[in-house]
Amino acid sequence: MMALGNFSRVTEFILLGFSDRRELQVLLFTTFLLAYVLVLLSNILIIVTVWTDPKLSSPMYFLLCNLSFIDICCTSVIPPRMMVGLLTQRKTIVFEACIAQLFFLHFTGASEMFLLTVMAYDRYAAICKPLHYTTIMNRRMCWALVSACWAGGFLHSLVHTLLTVQLPFCGPNMIDSYFCDVPLVIQLACTDISGSQLLIASNSGLITLVCFLVLVTSYIFILVTVRVRFNEGYWKVLSTCGSHLVVVTLLFGPCILMYLQPSSAFSTNRHICMSYTIFSPVMNPLVYTMRNKEVKASMCKLWKRCRGS
Repeated sequence: MMALGNFSRVTEFILLGFSDRRELQVLLFTTFLLAYVLVLLSNILIIVTVWTDPKLSSPMYFLLCNLSFIDICCTSVIPPRMMVGLLTQRKTIVFEACIAQLFFLHFTGASEMFLLTVMAYDRYAAICKPLHYTTIMNRRMCWALVSACWAGGFLHSLVHTLLTVQLPFCGPNMIDSYFCDVPLVIQLACTDISGSQLLIASNSGLITLVCFLVLVTSYIFILVTVRVRFNEGYWKVLSTCGSHLVVVTLLFGPCILMYLQPSSAFSTNRHICMSYTIFSPVMNPLVYTMRNKEVKASMCKLWKRCRGS
């Protein structure tokens, strides 16, 4: 700790992680490494496939490509540092690195939530307003929506980061989790944090809840439209929407639970956090892209071209 005025400022935090049992740590390291490699390889493959095949130039594939890029960024915030800790038994993280981790966690996480909401709107426009779809989701609008997702994620994260760094930290410095997040870090502040907790609930919890409700509403409109207007394809659309809702629930559900509850209960649900920090990015490529026949056909053609060259 570093002396500052009448108190000592914390210069590093201790992440208690999951367990001190070596066998469990090896198992967790192997699981997280496989998940991380799977996320990287699958999303890189999706990005290369979309950008090299002119047939995949529709707004849907443009958004899917951006989702893959966000998943790569989001997954690279926590698991690498966590795996290093499991492998080396090092549990400390310097204050600046902790702040950087929570900043990029909220930056990429919020951007992904906004993008998933935009993707649901894209499907709503394609199915419910097919005659106006090309006008609504033109290339310029797609870029504007994606840029707005990143800008919204940045502003959301900036508020959280500024909220955290302006608090005094004079000890203790142990975080009962495997990563740094705003509710976990502000608990260690040497001041009243009731105002900060309220801001967290309004900034993270309510934003997540509103995005989730908008997303669910879009899928409901899609199902109703398909049911009323089309005689065929309802069950296929129902299956697709259902699988999408399962994945977004893995992302949005824990976040709503985490950020709308008191910060003191956050660490008790650290295993739930794994669903949106690790497993949700693994599921996204499988559900949103790998089930798509056009994408799979393009991947096969890409593979044949690579073998031929």
